[in-house]
Amino acid sequence: MLVNPLIVIVGPTAVGKTAISLDLAQKLGGEVVSADSRQVYRGMDIGTAKATPAEQMLVLQHLLDIRNLDETLSLGEYQKLAYAIIDDIHGREQLPFLVGGTGQYVRAVVEGWQVPEVPPQVELRSALEEQAQRQGKEAVFARLQELDPFSAERIDWRNLRRVIRAIEVTTVLGRPFSELQTKSPPPYSLVQIGLTRPRELLYQRADARIEQMFTDGFVQEVEQLLAADYIPDLPSFSSLGYREIAGYLAGQYDLEEAKILLRRHTRQFIRRQYNWFRLSDPSITWFDLEEQTAGDVLTFFGKAVDQ
Repeated sequence: MLVNPLIVIVGPTAVGKTAISLDLAQKLGGEVVSADSRQVYRGMDIGTAKATPAEQMLVLQHLLDIRNLDETLSLGEYQKLAYAIIDDIHGREQLPFLVGGTGQYVRAVVEGWQVPEVPPQVELRSALEEQAQRQGKEAVFARLQELDPFSAERIDWRNLRRVIRAIEVTTVLGRPFSELQTKSPPPYSLVQIGLTRPRELLYQRADARIEQMFTDGFVQEVEQLLAADYIPDLPSFSSLGYREIAGYLAGQYDLEEAKILLRRHTRQFIRRQYNWFRLSDPSITWFDLEEQTAGDVLTFFGKAVDQ
């Protein structure tokens, strides 16, 4: 048997992570630790494909609904919470499953990133966000290239939040962000599995899920959040779909145009997720769910955990 096992399930949005993790956790006596940076927000349920109340009754889910939309959760805070929960699950002799598509969250936990303890710098962030609006994201990225060229090579210039965070940490501590990101792997026996499907079929599943989200009341969910005085400029509203629907509700475009935008942004997001979880990564065992079944995954896990 593995000592302090941690089962990690990764893959792009709409691939089927929730269904597989619920099935495995029920059969293997496990609990799920969410690694989704948007499911931490209360009230963002349909658009983030959060486990339903019925699914949460089947398997205990951790790190859902722990922040309001106008609050933040830093990577370091997430990592500490995840480690504490994983250790608690081990202490109760259950099996922890780290499940999600947020690459930073997963890598911070499994690789033991030493995350710099720098609180948000509100004035600096506002100034950089204003610069991005005036001059484009490229201008802010150019600043990062000057301050920390190595981080600039690793961070997608389009990911404004990550670019700003790297500038923020470098500015506050006076050292390049890249120099501060050391690693200290946690004392877990990792079993990492990746779920994938052919890209076009994955896009089709994502499109179908988007349609189901609207059927389930996605527009009404966003209306309720706006009625609670949460504004679309909040970082939490960068979750797929929420700003698109807010734009529709503000009369910027019609519902079909909002869906087109959401489908486009979802496909872009899927492509970025494959940059975090590469099919060539030797530490991840990949399963193509168009060719392999949940039973195949269960058989693999059973052998891995019993080693």
